[in-house]
Amino acid sequence: MCIEREQNQERHFVKSGSSAPSWVKDVAKDVDEDFVEKFMSTVDNIQIQENLRELTKVPHMATTAGDEETVNLMLKRWQDPSTGLDQAWREEYLVHLSFPDPKNPNKVTVVSPSDTVLHTAREKEKPYTSDQDDPEVVQPYAAYSPPGHPKGKLVYANQGKPSDYRKLNETMDLRGTIAITRYGGAGRAAKAINAAPYGVIGVLVYTEPLDINDGLMSDVNETYPHSWYLPPSGVERGSFNTHYGDMRTPYLAAKDETYRIPVEDITGIPPIPIQPIGFEDAYILICALGGEAAPSVWQGAFNCTYNFGGPGFRNTSAFNNSDVRLDIFNNNVLKNSSNVMGIIRGSVEPDRYVIYGNHRDSWVHGAIDPSSGTSVMLEITRVLGQMVKQGLWRPRRSIIFGSWGAEEFGLIGSAEYTEQYFAKLSERTIAYINVDIAVFANATLRASGMPSVQNVIFKATKQVKAAGLDTSVYDNWIQYFNRTSPAHGIIPRVGYLTGAGSDYAAFVHYLGITSMDISYTYDRSKTNARIYPAYHTAYDTFDYASKFIDPGFVSHQAIARTAGNVLIRLADSLVLPLNCSDYAESLEDYLKTAVQLYQDKLQTQKISMEPLKRAVANFRSAATHLDQVILTSDLVNETPMKTRRINDQLMLLDRAFLDPLAFPDKYAYRHVIWASSSAGRQTFPGLADAYANAELTGQPRDWDKVHYHLSVLSQAIEGAANTLVDVI
Repeated sequence: MCIEREQNQERHFVKSGSSAPSWVKDVAKDVDEDFVEKFMSTVDNIQIQENLRELTKVPHMATTAGDEETVNLMLKRWQDPSTGLDQAWREEYLVHLSFPDPKNPNKVTVVSPSDTVLHTAREKEKPYTSDQDDPEVVQPYAAYSPPGHPKGKLVYANQGKPSDYRKLNETMDLRGTIAITRYGGAGRAAKAINAAPYGVIGVLVYTEPLDINDGLMSDVNETYPHSWYLPPSGVERGSFNTHYGDMRTPYLAAKDETYRIPVEDITGIPPIPIQPIGFEDAYILICALGGEAAPSVWQGAFNCTYNFGGPGFRNTSAFNNSDVRLDIFNNNVLKNSSNVMGIIRGSVEPDRYVIYGNHRDSWVHGAIDPSSGTSVMLEITRVLGQMVKQGLWRPRRSIIFGSWGAEEFGLIGSAEYTEQYFAKLSERTIAYINVDIAVFANATLRASGMPSVQNVIFKATKQVKAAGLDTSVYDNWIQYFNRTSPAHGIIPRVGYLTGAGSDYAAFVHYLGITSMDISYTYDRSKTNARIYPAYHTAYDTFDYASKFIDPGFVSHQAIARTAGNVLIRLADSLVLPLNCSDYAESLEDYLKTAVQLYQDKLQTQKISMEPLKRAVANFRSAATHLDQVILTSDLVNETPMKTRRINDQLMLLDRAFLDPLAFPDKYAYRHVIWASSSAGRQTFPGLADAYANAELTGQPRDWDKVHYHLSVLSQAIEGAANTLVDVI
């Protein structure tokens, strides 16, 4: 059949008496299924294991000596003459980072009225292996917390959500207090941002064992090094900011001579000092608190009642009448951070890019976050690079690999890359594949992305064997996460990329590039852990990963095969494997929810949802039309310009949903379908947030904003539909 198509193509372009141009066979190039199988069979779990061992030898926080070692490792691999890429280089940015002062470690103490120190929180995590004793292990801290020395009575504020502080404020005067909060429920920085208006002067944050350890707390026999659970002294580090990208160069690439806003003009960071601690210290502090008992939903795993605080400690506790003091010595610096970039040039459409990325920097050794993803990426590039060097394969489209720097400080490397190459990436990028934490655990796949990528992920997962099982990744996945689709029946559930949890953020929200995020994860029926327990701690090591996350590295192998399969299909398919009708189904789901939640109330405000209904219906019609065009076209035997035109329609679909004015209060969020939302509704984010605010205030101007977002949505969806119909 392939030979017959090639002959037909030649007859179409060849005049009598002339030979076929050399490009005729090339333009009909499609996915070679035999090559896909060869790729997957070559992916080696032991190679991935050894990649991880090498990547985690030393801590490699952004811009440190360890980070530079990983930069050189990536360059060495990608420039290897036998298995490397066509080209690899480093791209540097001068970025605003926050570090603790190694000469003045941050401290959390309980002090008596006479300033006697009654208790000091642990400054470094307890060592169980030599990894924790490495002198380059950074002290737990909250990046971008301001320095300061607040001292005050302690109160317990649950997760530090706005509602938590409102509830707490009803019971006492919060002015001059220190709040202790637990991770989850609100972003890291938000725990301090939400506290400041009430007069709180400092915040502590800890990992609640009920949320991460299923309540287990003893390192004698329950936590690491005996299991995957977090030891009592473990502390989750993190970036305490709400925006992504370099803070001082908004919407500009952070090059040496780029204009920088003053530090005092930075927004989205804690206005008061904040510091993370382990749950062994949180236990001591919380169980000594006085005041009324907190609500049942605020209670945790400690064998005491979680009280609000008096404010302060109980009269009967050893800390009676004492204060908690934070001594924070963080400092801000401008430092060079490197992305490592590599490319395989396309043979037919080199000006069309499929981008595959993961960040390289970690908080400590970072075996799971991010080196599980980096070890997978290195194996994918080894296999593909070797086949390119041997002349066995070259993709139809160009593949760009990105090893992003300084992600942990706010997705900086990937964001700066999208800002520097905004025009080129906007015009030429097919899709972005993100594999950050490749393996959270070894039970099943987890995937999120734009609805149009659902089909290509399904196709790949049906071809990959599930780790440790005699079934496919697809068949295993559907048992854990599934939904009923009107078009497809029961299928695996693919999540949406609505926030900024990893390096897909700038590609989705800023550039409107079709994106996906792929990983292996745990069985949620067996644990309530909100993430793998060693996340961002000194225990996220090769020892931890190889013993408790993925012994044998077969889940890493499954992810490499799956992500690589998707990558090859996006790079090699004659017609891009993106499905607009699946996108229409998601828009219809969002519309159904919006109508159920908002239509009756909006009618009382004389705001009609009919334009939105018509827009979604028109999108469905246009998507069905494009499906039919693809289905009924013999693109192998038609002009390659028709294929290019259809592929451009598929490639540019998500760009049509961008509106730079839709979210003035959300930095770099322009995608009106997938922007973040605080309303907690599975529907259009701008509409949901505007409606929640209008319902809260009842102000006419806020109902006007609801009307505005309805118009933004309706016109964006109509505009997207218009890109899918026949060219005028």
